[in-house]
Amino acid sequence: MLKRAILAAVAMCFPFGGTLSSVIAADAPKDVIQKNTFLEPSQATKDFAVQGEYIATATIGGKATKVAAQIASTGGGEFVGAFYLGGLPGAGWDGVSRFEITGKADSAEMKRVVFAPTDPKGFSAVWADGKLSAKGTDVAIESMEKTERKSTTLGAKAPSGAIVLFDGTDAEAWEGGHIDDRKLLAAGAKTRKKFQSFTLHGEFLLPFKPYGRDQDRGNSGFYLQERYEVQVLDTFSQKPVFNGTGALYRQSPPDLNMCLPPLQWQTYDIDFTAPVFEGGKKVKNAVITVKLNGVTVHDKREITAKTGAGKPEGAEPGPILLQGHGNPVFYRNIWIVEK
Repeated sequence: MLKRAILAAVAMCFPFGGTLSSVIAADAPKDVIQKNTFLEPSQATKDFAVQGEYIATATIGGKATKVAAQIASTGGGEFVGAFYLGGLPGAGWDGVSRFEITGKADSAEMKRVVFAPTDPKGFSAVWADGKLSAKGTDVAIESMEKTERKSTTLGAKAPSGAIVLFDGTDAEAWEGGHIDDRKLLAAGAKTRKKFQSFTLHGEFLLPFKPYGRDQDRGNSGFYLQERYEVQVLDTFSQKPVFNGTGALYRQSPPDLNMCLPPLQWQTYDIDFTAPVFEGGKKVKNAVITVKLNGVTVHDKREITAKTGAGKPEGAEPGPILLQGHGNPVFYRNIWIVEK
């Protein structure tokens, strides 16, 4: 990570693989972060209207090409994001052409936001009246429409033989389970039952915390066997990072960042095969396949050790923990099929 002094001099840069705190020279005070934490779009600041995903078709090199953008708020009328050629991540993006941008509103009324590229060959843009106009090398787009994607597994029903862990009716399956008035399960709960190998479906909702930085931006996670964490965090619009949504925490970044904007329901579909122990010694690593919002981000990947604050590895089964990290993250429609 670049030092803050360098960041101040090159405020328009977004370091490779960096997170939101890499772009902002100073973190906001805790009271500002707390005051600006929102669970409903109607209560959010004007920044929320700008944040999101945009898409249009443009002519590039004589060919009709989809151009997409992701814009994330960093508070106070400031934004970071990226443009993609071919479409959004997981929906047509060519996997290579990605151009980062930073933006700032021209007034507190948030009627216009001007975005500049971090690379001279990238895209610049203007947001106004809910739409983006953009231009890059040999291309100009008059109007990019905002779109809201939904996971292809959102609302997936528990199959025959599944154990329903949470459907909004009660939290009996969970130690420390708390249901709010929206019938959602709050982070910080752990299953009473322990599991070995399984397929798990769960849906989560991240808060809108524009002033949050790094791990203070909707932090939670699915801790499998209370040993291996599949991270939950608002890393929308960023490159894949090893401690962001979709990551096997601090061990393997996701192949693709499929994190959607906060306050949109998102899904995990996880196939987990427990490690094999013989004589108290591990002879085979755990193996995991993870789909984030319906797109595979880990395919039969080995988990080499416990992650983060996970319990030590062992042959015995373990519970599913929805990690509590002082952030208002909520869950629904959680079910599991044991192998």
